[in-house]
Amino acid sequence: MAEFKNVTVMKEANIYFGGGVTSRTVLFADGSKKTLGVALPGEYEFNTGGPELMEILSGELEVLLPGTAEWMKISGGGSFSVPSDSRFKMKVKSVTDYCCSFL
Repeated sequence: MAEFKNVTVMKEANIYFGGGVTSRTVLFADGSKKTLGVALPGEYEFNTGGPELMEILSGELEVLLPGTAEWMKISGGGSFSVPSDSRFKMKVKSVTDYCCSFL
């Protein structure tokens, strides 16, 4: 899906890691939520409350998912899922555009 229709976009940005990762929250009529963001090159660790689907729209990164020992390479067009109440790490190699869906 290249665009979202009939949504509410929150004006205030979500800013993490001193601006290394930023996003905007998108709310849908059915109550679902996504964030659209950009991650600059660097290493980051995130916590999840609920399960998430991370779609990488452009860029390149490596992700270390919970319960795994090996970093997985993801580039534009790829995605990965993260379980609820967990932590995951990302090594962002180039400016990365992403969409995070809260499942």
